[in-house]
Amino acid sequence: MTETGTTRRKKDAKRPQPMTALQRRRLRVPRVGLHEQAAVRLRTMIVRGELAPGQSLGEADLSDALGISRTPLREALKQLASEGLVELRLNHSAVVAPFRRAELTELFEAVSGIERCAAELAALRMEPADMERLAALQDKIEWHHGRGELREYFQTNQQIHSMIVGFARNAVLKATHEALLARAERARFFALSVLGRWEESVREHQEILAALRDRDATRAGQLLAHHVRRTGEIVVETLDGKADDAAAPEASEKPRGRKTGKVAQ
Repeated sequence: MTETGTTRRKKDAKRPQPMTALQRRRLRVPRVGLHEQAAVRLRTMIVRGELAPGQSLGEADLSDALGISRTPLREALKQLASEGLVELRLNHSAVVAPFRRAELTELFEAVSGIERCAAELAALRMEPADMERLAALQDKIEWHHGRGELREYFQTNQQIHSMIVGFARNAVLKATHEALLARAERARFFALSVLGRWEESVREHQEILAALRDRDATRAGQLLAHHVRRTGEIVVETLDGKADDAAAPEASEKPRGRKTGKVAQ
């Protein structure tokens, strides 16, 4: 038996019809939510020191500056708090997490151990194309260093660290590293601003690349671990120096002895 026109029309009506362009547009959702966009912006400002450690993060001012309501802002602050960059205080404004000596020491102990393991594995697992990519980034940081472009240098420097961890080809190692990355980035940027550390960092990166090229896993791991620990030491030493400077005015206000021509002991 052949189908009549009426029967065919009834069957066609039951079939799902393709979506129109208008319907597709209505179903689309933003790839990145407002709170994630706000978190990215605030994270960058914290890492680069534009929002200083201990600085209050008033919701009204931030909402206005970012052009968003308080709800996505609060979600962004919660996300940054989970990364250790912000502290949420009950009945008070959130604040940028301050640098604390003990926490920094522990952080860089952990990061240096992770990156040491990653460098050892990467030295054995890297392919020729991986080495070419790493060498290109090394050329790039040296170029930025020569031009005095600290922010561009820092961004490429972070790519190098993440790339070495990625070349270890160990998903667990990479996930653990990423969980600590935001806190480590902030301290690294701070350290590069310390006199002499930038030059030192460039030389250390050259040595790490050479060890990876030689497939010397032990040396690559040692060099990268030292490089990371050194960054942590620089930050702690600088913070200790600032604490001494802050205490200096109190010392100068102590009663002075009589002038005897002798140096005070």
